[in-house]
Amino acid sequence: MPRADLHQPRIKQARVAALVLALLTAPLAGALAQAPAGPGPQMAAAQASFEALPDAERKAIQSDLIWAGQFNGAVSGSYGPLTFRAINGFKGARGPADGLLPPPERAALARAAQAARDAAGFRLLADEKTGVQIGIPTKLLPRRDATPSGGSRWQSADEKVTLDTSASPPGGEDLAAIFEKATAVNPNSPRKITYKLLRPDFFVVTGETPTGRFYRRLAAGPQGLRGFSIGYDKALAPTVDKLVIAIAASFEPFPAGPVPAAPAAVAGNANPPSGLSPLTQPAARSNERYGVALALTERAALSAAPVVEACRSLRVGNRTARLRLKDDASGLVLLDLEGTGAVKPPGLRPEAPGAAEALVLVAYGNDAGKRAAVALPGQGTQVGGKPALQAPLQPGQAGTPAFDRQGRLAGIVTDNPSDKVLIAGVAPQRNYAFADGAAIQALLGKAGTALPAAAAGPELSTGAVVERVSGAVLPVTCGL
Repeated sequence: MPRADLHQPRIKQARVAALVLALLTAPLAGALAQAPAGPGPQMAAAQASFEALPDAERKAIQSDLIWAGQFNGAVSGSYGPLTFRAINGFKGARGPADGLLPPPERAALARAAQAARDAAGFRLLADEKTGVQIGIPTKLLPRRDATPSGGSRWQSADEKVTLDTSASPPGGEDLAAIFEKATAVNPNSPRKITYKLLRPDFFVVTGETPTGRFYRRLAAGPQGLRGFSIGYDKALAPTVDKLVIAIAASFEPFPAGPVPAAPAAVAGNANPPSGLSPLTQPAARSNERYGVALALTERAALSAAPVVEACRSLRVGNRTARLRLKDDASGLVLLDLEGTGAVKPPGLRPEAPGAAEALVLVAYGNDAGKRAAVALPGQGTQVGGKPALQAPLQPGQAGTPAFDRQGRLAGIVTDNPSDKVLIAGVAPQRNYAFADGAAIQALLGKAGTALPAAAAGPELSTGAVVERVSGAVLPVTCGL
């Protein structure tokens, strides 16, 4: 097969689409089923605007949408329903759902994507052992070595994630024969193939074992066979699945030319937007413990019991605080604040979050040695019949408030996160005890006060939720 054929956009699109099907079969199938038979006038106008851009910029937008968590399609530069919905999903309530990215929104997308890349330590590398070009999340895979077959290996510190590259010269076993071996059923093996695709110049195979997942891709060209494989602990799938999409989108088995430069920073703002900063473990002093509180009035704040436990001194923001009321049943505490400060508390959501309902958490993490507000994704769940929250929290984030997509207070995290592990720069998803709106009102009722209930309104973007509520979310410092 001529080398030029290996770089046709449709081949690249098929390769990446294969990974998308392998990892995201159900949601992608649903998205495709909802796609209109033909573009409506609004999407047609957005498509014309998109296709007027240079090819490199079109692909950069799709790549950035992947990193922003909105796009699960192929980085092909072609505009369709998936790109249309991804752009609108990123914009949220910040603009009309017209599929267009005006300059301010394009800049915000670029910053969000770069923040996510930085959080993963994602670097596009030329592998000198095999000749492939591939993106590596270096914070997840800091260890580098050679494989027994002469390729390169990147591995996590705990060896729960391993990425190998491979290459073999022309004249060896052909692609189809290797594919047959890779997908053969062995009744004595617990391995299960979840997706397989064979094309004349490449194949993709994905599967799982009782404890892990794997993905393998192998491509054929004039230089022989080149590919990569990645295996990982199934417990890490919520984080690693998304990174595999980005790795596959970056993979070039037979690259032409040098490794492309990293995306340029967006002029005028070197900082990522609110809610998209990389989350790292707070650098706590040995005589301090951290937490989060929500200001209810200029003299009162709400937090969780683990935040104030055994504290000799307590500060909320820059103000001294003291415990007024503790409720053992819910795990909530009410704090009195000294001094004054302007506060605009959020309205309270009267009903509990639904199962798997998306929520926005506003917490505090470490940013260049200082505690800074960060927004995190969460979703409602139940543990033992009680309200709970699934979210990527770290130590120092007990008391974190959660808000629904209308910006209403849905509850407070009352557990004390103790998992210090960071995977690709972010914490793994865990279930935490959660005091919902009813528990909050019960505690406030004991203190002779209440929060006003708020009616549902239009759905907001994450940035809009953060902008609405962040003034009331404050860091807590406990002196031990």
